[in-house]
Amino acid sequence: MMQRTHIWRRLALALSFVAVWPLAISPAGAQTGAVGSGKIHGQVLNPTGAPMTDGTVSLYAGGMSSPTQEAKYTFPVDANGNYKGDNVAAGTYTITYREPDTPKDKVVDQIDNVKVVEGQDTSQNLDMSRPEYIAKLTPEQRKALEEAKAKNASVLKENAQIKNLNADLNAARSDRADKNYQQAEDLMQKDVAIKPDEPLLWVELGEAQLALKQYSDAETSLQKCITLEQAAKKPNAQVEGAAGNSLGEALADEGKIPESQAAYDAAAKADPAQAAMFYQNETIVMSRAGKIEETVAAADKAIAADPSRPIPYYLKGQALISKATVDTKTGKVIAPPGCEEAYEKYLQLAPNGPFANDAKQVLAGLNQSPATGNKGKKH
Repeated sequence: MMQRTHIWRRLALALSFVAVWPLAISPAGAQTGAVGSGKIHGQVLNPTGAPMTDGTVSLYAGGMSSPTQEAKYTFPVDANGNYKGDNVAAGTYTITYREPDTPKDKVVDQIDNVKVVEGQDTSQNLDMSRPEYIAKLTPEQRKALEEAKAKNASVLKENAQIKNLNADLNAARSDRADKNYQQAEDLMQKDVAIKPDEPLLWVELGEAQLALKQYSDAETSLQKCITLEQAAKKPNAQVEGAAGNSLGEALADEGKIPESQAAYDAAAKADPAQAAMFYQNETIVMSRAGKIEETVAAADKAIAADPSRPIPYYLKGQALISKATVDTKTGKVIAPPGCEEAYEKYLQLAPNGPFANDAKQVLAGLNQSPATGNKGKKH
C-alpha cells in the first residue's frame, strides 16, 4: 500500500536569552611593559555571571595619559565571551572591556596590574560578578542587578527544561523511525503534561498516536497543536502545516472525509511551500479510503501545486479507470476524460517508476500504445 510522505522535521523548542548588564566607567591608568612576548586569554562575564557575546578586550601599557589613549593591543570577544591574544610583549598591563557601543572615554570593566610573562599564556577573566566590581554600583544599580539575576535564574531553569524536552523530541522521532510508536507516545504524553502550551510536543504526540491507529486521540492532539500555534504571537507555519497534514490523515481514517479535505487545505494555506506534498498525501489517503471523486480532486490540487510529481497522476488515473465503461457494440473499454492522460503523464515523469508496468497494462487495455521515456501519446 502506498504510504504518505512523513515530515521528519528537525524543529526544536527555542531557548530564551539571559540578560546582560553593562556598566560604563572611566578607565584608570596602567604600568609599564617589558621585552619578550607571551600570550593572554580569558572570558568576559557580566554581573549576572552570563558571558558577554561581543565587544573588545584591550591592553594598556605605560599608563593612560588620556581617556582616549590608543590601546597597545585589542582582541575581539566571541559569542561565548572568550578572547585571546598572541605575541603580547611581556609586562604589566591594565586590561579593559568595552561593548561595541561603549564610548571611547569609558569602559565596562577594568583590571589593573595584569602581568604577561614571556613564553607563557596568561589566564585573565573579566568577571563583573566579583565583589570589587559590585561594590562600585549605586544602590539603584544593585537593585537592578538583583532583579536581573532573579530573571536569569528563571530563564536558566526554563532553558534546562527546554533542553530536556528537545532531547525527548529527538528520542521520540528516532522511536517513530524505528517503529517504536508506543514508546514515542509515552514519552510525548509525559512531556505535554510538563509543558502543555508547546505546540511542537502535541504534533509529535499526534504523529505517534496516528501510527498506533489511535485516530481519535491523534485528532485531539493535532488539533491542540494547531489551536496553540494559531494563538501564538509568532505562529510557526511549518509546525501548523505538519499538524494539519497529519490531522487530514487521522480524520480520513475516522471516516470524516470532508473534515479531512479541509485539514489538508488548511495545512497548505498555513505552509504554502509544502502544499504539493500535503496534497499528494491527501491523494494517497483518499485513494486508500476508496474515495474516487475525492482522490481525483486531491490529485488535481497536487498537480496544480507541483506538476513534476508523478504519484498524483498515477493515482488520478487509477481512480478514473475504476469508472471506465465498455462500448457494447465494439467491446472497447472507454476511459473517463483525463484517465489516459494521467497514466501517460505518470510514465513521462517516472518511466521506470514502481507503477510503470501497471500504467502500461492499463493503457494497452484501452487499445492505446503505452507511453515510454519522456514521450506520451498526443491528443
